[in-house]
Amino acid sequence: MSLAESPTKLPYTKENFVSGQEVRWCPGCGDYSILATMQRTLSKFDLPREKYVFISGIGCSSRFPYYMNTYGFHTIHGRAPTVATGLRCINPDLSIWVVTGDGDGLSIGGNHLIHCMRRNVGVNILFVNNRIYGLTKGQYSPTSEVGQVTKSSPYGSIDHPVNALCIAIASEATFVARTLDSDPVHMGYIFQRAMQHRGVSFIEIYQNCIIFNDKTFVPVTGRETREDRMIYLENGKPLIFGKNKDKAIHIRNLQPEVVDLAKMDAKELLTHVENDPEPNYAYFLTQMIYPQMPVPFGVFRAIEKPPYEEMLDNQVKEVIKQKGKGTLKDLIYGNTTWMVK
Repeated sequence: MSLAESPTKLPYTKENFVSGQEVRWCPGCGDYSILATMQRTLSKFDLPREKYVFISGIGCSSRFPYYMNTYGFHTIHGRAPTVATGLRCINPDLSIWVVTGDGDGLSIGGNHLIHCMRRNVGVNILFVNNRIYGLTKGQYSPTSEVGQVTKSSPYGSIDHPVNALCIAIASEATFVARTLDSDPVHMGYIFQRAMQHRGVSFIEIYQNCIIFNDKTFVPVTGRETREDRMIYLENGKPLIFGKNKDKAIHIRNLQPEVVDLAKMDAKELLTHVENDPEPNYAYFLTQMIYPQMPVPFGVFRAIEKPPYEEMLDNQVKEVIKQKGKGTLKDLIYGNTTWMVK
């Protein structure tokens, strides 16, 4: 996809990242908020537009590359992380964003997503989670709730949903976060943190599909209840929440429990540490699930580890230093042979 005509002089504005293509999402879709927030976020950086690439698979959110005035690939189902990995390995100067959904990313693309994260490939993954297959008109997805009635589960889904952040932590992703489409300020902050991270970033976005799974996250994120059912994570600060900021999280017998803030000593409260080198605490946060517990939003984990592409580049340079550059002809006519039967 080529860059549309627009000013290239820095600094940018949001409009510089608007492609001019007709945005073809349903009215009221949460993807509009995600798109606008991304365009505003990138305008805050000095990186030239031609250095951005958006890569997607298949799904409603995978239309994203068409609407960004950057370069991009609309690839095949579930394979966006694979294409992004290849591009990252040959061009270290790009800012690469993978846009995927709960169906594209965790169903047919689950294996590719896991290996991209475990390798710590330097790409930013936007995981748009609406707990439904929207593009194909409302089948249950890997993140759909047990008992959810859809066109492909008319008597209720019997599958246990995948916890996306649990998968990210288990894959040893170095930056893991959660945000939501109805809070663009928080979402923009998370996007900026991901942009500045060295290595892979994985961001789960709670997104509302107004047609096939409307209000799926309202029990947690709804205006009337969110203060008592959401926790915004702040590094170095205790997990405090509630309309009056009078509730907190305490650990008892290795399990989280909600406590009255006024009745607890500050030393007994669970304090958020996003840069813990071990994954245990971040994994623990992924298990805080409504209705048993309030749901965390923010940066779960942010640690430093050498990105895959840097290690690959160093390895190639070292081999060339030891053995010389070599030629394609030598490879083809070398001693290594294959027998096809």
